[in-house]
Amino acid sequence: MKDKVLKIWPEINWIENKELQEKVLDCWVYAIENSVLSIEDLQTIPFSLLIKDCKISFMNHKRTAVQLSVDIAKRMKANFGNEIQIDMDFLIAGAILIDIGKLIEYDKVNELLTTSKAGKLLRHPFSGVSIADRFGIPHEVQHIIAYHAKEGDLAKRSTEAIIVHHADFVSFDPFKG
Repeated sequence: MKDKVLKIWPEINWIENKELQEKVLDCWVYAIENSVLSIEDLQTIPFSLLIKDCKISFMNHKRTAVQLSVDIAKRMKANFGNEIQIDMDFLIAGAILIDIGKLIEYDKVNELLTTSKAGKLLRHPFSGVSIADRFGIPHEVQHIIAYHAKEGDLAKRSTEAIIVHHADFVSFDPFKG
């Protein structure tokens, strides 16, 4: 299963810290194994059930958000130099994990994608933090997961969380219609 996850998530290899890289991979294996979705489904399901007739796949949205996060962070480091500190491993791991809870949030009823009971009770930032904590993901990364969506609007986000939050919404908002 790890090889299959790395095939859809080559960005996991961008994490330099091998222990963190392995933990992120373990989170994805666990989430897929505990989801009604298959790894193949992630390539075709819409990235949001909130958008009618959404044509953008879960993985297309996810990988775009990760890539945008890295691009933004690199530009900020190039322009601001030592005035800004960005932990690229935390940023990448967080961006990869922000929507992992959606695998628990989705359900299939008569082959139609819907929101699970768990998803109705706990949105994906909460279930995502739960999965991350299970595998010892650092709190700095859990912070990014917890505060990437509207739940984080009243919190003080870290620099990495600010970047990931905006990259996620840049690759979400244009499709809301």
